[in-house]
Amino acid sequence: MALTISVITCTWNSATYLPESITSVLAQDHPDIEYIFVDGGSDDGTLEQIRALQRPYQLLENVRGGVSRAMNEGLRVARGDVIAYLHSDDYYLYPDVLSRVARQLEASGKGWLFGRTMTLIDGKLHPDDYVAPRFSYSSLLRGNYIPHPATFVRRDLMLKAGGFNTSLKYAMDYDLWLKLAKMGRPLQLDEPLTAFREHEGSLSSSSRTRLAAMAEDFRVRLAYAGRNPIERLGHYARYFVRRRRVIQAKGHA
Repeated sequence: MALTISVITCTWNSATYLPESITSVLAQDHPDIEYIFVDGGSDDGTLEQIRALQRPYQLLENVRGGVSRAMNEGLRVARGDVIAYLHSDDYYLYPDVLSRVARQLEASGKGWLFGRTMTLIDGKLHPDDYVAPRFSYSSLLRGNYIPHPATFVRRDLMLKAGGFNTSLKYAMDYDLWLKLAKMGRPLQLDEPLTAFREHEGSLSSSSRTRLAAMAEDFRVRLAYAGRNPIERLGHYARYFVRRRRVIQAKGHA
């Protein structure tokens, strides 16, 4: 029997882009998909779009407290063998993404898997110009190269990891990947599975919060790094170099 998959989409006033995300899930050829929405109190037509679905779904409404809590609430009610988080403005690139993921996880016996994304800007898909390193715990500690919407985790492993850390605002996914990496090596796929959408809202938010996100990433990295002083000094050095580049780039903007 094929692995069952729970797709969890967190929404908050997501009416503009949610239809494309939903369409990509409905197009999947995988035979057993549980579809879960976690909404933070939308009033823009998002809930009406969800309720118009002509297929079974679960809708958790008025879930407050941030995106980490929303994702954990989706995990709490999920019953699939595999957990997938698909942001409301992202979508699966192909109809066989979930069936391919299920086959790969079954064949490998791995507890989790990640692929790549393509970036959607102004309606045009752009290939990922970043070449991810081969997975290792040490390479992941140097920087987060695992894309959230292209990551799939067996539910029992997610529960063992405790889900997302709700005290984190930006680096909750990075924190989870590092926890999962301590439990087992993932299967790494080099092909794109999901489209990650960049739009005016996400870009402006990114420019305002990038330094704060980098600082939180750094705190998470140090929490998982060893006590070797040379290794920790390397983390500090990389952080300050990256931070200076961001500040200089903003100064030239």
